[in-house]
Amino acid sequence: MTRASLTVICLALFLSCACWAKPNGAKNKKPKQVVPAIECDVRAGKISLPEFIVKCPAHCKETKQQVYGTSIYASISSICNAAIHSGVITNAGGKVIVRKMAGQNVYKGSNSYGVRSLSLPKWRESFVVSVGKPKKGVIYPSTLDYVPSRPTYVKTGHKEAKAPAVTTVLPATTAPEPTTTTPEPTTTTIATTTPAPTSTTPPPPPTTTKARAAVHKVRDAALPRREWAPPPVPRPDWFPGARRPTDISYGAPDSGYTWSEADASEMTARDHRPDMSQYERWFYNFGPYPPRSSDSDPIRKTPLDTTHTRVEPVDAWKPEANLYESGFSVREQEPAPRAPEPVSQGDPNCKVDLAFLMDGSWSIGKRRFKIQKDFLAEVAQVINVGVAGPMMGIIQYGDDPVTEISLKSYSSSREVKSAVDKIVQKGGLSNVGKALTYINRQYFSDANGNRGGAPNVAVVLVDGWPTDKVEEASRLARESGINIFFVTIEGPDDNEKQNLVEANFVDKAVCRTNGFFSLPVSSWFALRKAVQPLVKRVCDTDRLVCSKTCLNANDIAFVIDGSSSVGTGNFRTVLQFVANVTREFEISDTDTRVGAVQYTYEQRLEFAFGQYNHKNELLNAIKRINYWSGGTSTGAAITYAAEQLFSKSKPNKRKIMIVITDGRSYDDVRAPALAVHRQGVIAYSIGIAWAAQDELEYIATDPDKEHSFFVDEFDNLYKFVPKIIHNICQEFNSQPRN
Repeated sequence: MTRASLTVICLALFLSCACWAKPNGAKNKKPKQVVPAIECDVRAGKISLPEFIVKCPAHCKETKQQVYGTSIYASISSICNAAIHSGVITNAGGKVIVRKMAGQNVYKGSNSYGVRSLSLPKWRESFVVSVGKPKKGVIYPSTLDYVPSRPTYVKTGHKEAKAPAVTTVLPATTAPEPTTTTPEPTTTTIATTTPAPTSTTPPPPPTTTKARAAVHKVRDAALPRREWAPPPVPRPDWFPGARRPTDISYGAPDSGYTWSEADASEMTARDHRPDMSQYERWFYNFGPYPPRSSDSDPIRKTPLDTTHTRVEPVDAWKPEANLYESGFSVREQEPAPRAPEPVSQGDPNCKVDLAFLMDGSWSIGKRRFKIQKDFLAEVAQVINVGVAGPMMGIIQYGDDPVTEISLKSYSSSREVKSAVDKIVQKGGLSNVGKALTYINRQYFSDANGNRGGAPNVAVVLVDGWPTDKVEEASRLARESGINIFFVTIEGPDDNEKQNLVEANFVDKAVCRTNGFFSLPVSSWFALRKAVQPLVKRVCDTDRLVCSKTCLNANDIAFVIDGSSSVGTGNFRTVLQFVANVTREFEISDTDTRVGAVQYTYEQRLEFAFGQYNHKNELLNAIKRINYWSGGTSTGAAITYAAEQLFSKSKPNKRKIMIVITDGRSYDDVRAPALAVHRQGVIAYSIGIAWAAQDELEYIATDPDKEHSFFVDEFDNLYKFVPKIIHNICQEFNSQPRN
């Protein structure tokens, strides 16, 4: 066979194989995955598919669509923002695979990738998200099946007729009961119809204005007439003083939520969700437990009429109020007027100047901001504000702090509570450090109502964690005598601590790290449980150790003569005098600090400010000072103390120098003493035996105010301890407070 014939045969075989392979190859070609696009606000519960893929647009983070949970999200969460929160996509958008799963008993909020998710006690359906890359061979639906918005049908006979969107609900005494109703369990818009009244049924009173008609039109659409079913879960132990949304209070303080026309309108506009049942709508807006028809009114001892789900507060009894519109029966009579209550002087056992720093940042949300206001109103009521007791003020912080209520604005709990209700959220970040600087420099001032004799207390409420550093601002505030408490709601867990601007920010901020000054709260739903413990702590004035007094606001330097003329025995007597003076002060890094210098011709730093922050350690350090022996250069010792000690003194501390000498100095004392006076140092001089009186007067800041003492013998030093303490405190108390 020739080479040409072989080539022809091979070519024929190749062409025949190619012809056979072409249809098979076309037959095995995989279809392309089509990914439907969604908007940022689409919630997982809106889509009825158990598992699907979607494409999120860019910039969903800026829309601030709400997300509930961490890793596992409630189905009312935005799909796209949940994906950003979990790290599946960035704010630039992208593909996301969503898989539905069973509901959870609790969803914990967190802050991740710039998205703040919220906590939720319970929800009926959950979902998880993953990177939008389907597994091999898996094709997701190219179109999404949305849950339709289905109305409720009312059975009127043999046929079912669609209920109108808006109906008029007649008063309970005149409206005839409709026949059997069949609600759709998966819809959120629940509407009912009332059959037209007969000729014997009087019509409802006409509304007087178009505005009133419009308001009630919205109310009736959002709040239908219907009996609630008992909740499927047990009712919790309500916090003392709290009340359920259906409780009616006759003159009692309102410690719970009440409904208003604005609430009804806002709920209708915000929560028109086809994936919520009626029970879940109540749960989402007001808490986990709807009213029950078995609940009784504590005054009348009769079952509440829950056919009207909206109940007006007490001022529905005003003369111009329409009883038909108020939700009460026309048979009820107006209660007798109460006698005016006497003006309270407040609780004298809780005389504190109390400032609350409330979180107004955007991350908290409107609903949680309302919970925060309710908490502050209840604190005002429990603490018993009055001129002879606690005075209460509020600063709202976000990007910048602003005074909402000064200490002198209101002198009763009722006035404070009313003012709290009017506070409007300002938004921004959670700049706690800036707010602490504000209260230290401006808020606790005489012009703002600071009483001077009452301890200053600041309670910081923070959602999650601060967005700026708090350590330095807190230190300055503490050293000014401000007792700082932290109430952290939904604080960071171990996985979120990497997002903190400042690690262990609570321990760096509070007055003491013994747990007394910090109250962690697991969720906003549990905030009310912190009212009583917090009030008890801020009123415990014996434990408010950061109160600024003459005993805890100083940096004290002892300049001790160790010259040969003193002698070993007398030197030990001097050290005992130093220890006796030190023992009278409150010693810590944020209270009084003590340093010591011993001098002869030379100088030696025995210990610096803050080297010993516990009184026992400091007293032992004083006892261990060894006698030096030598000449007497008091002027050089004063200069040395200024350089080694007072140059490192803290702001807002009084600088006090106590010089102890037994003879005339070999160098000049006038110039060094004048230099430290100009630095704001308050100098005391104590001369023993052969000390020069003129030098003692040069050293003392003001000899006329008994800053200079002369002791005839070392053994009589102890007699001057009370006098020195008295003079230090007398000067402190006579100084004006900033």
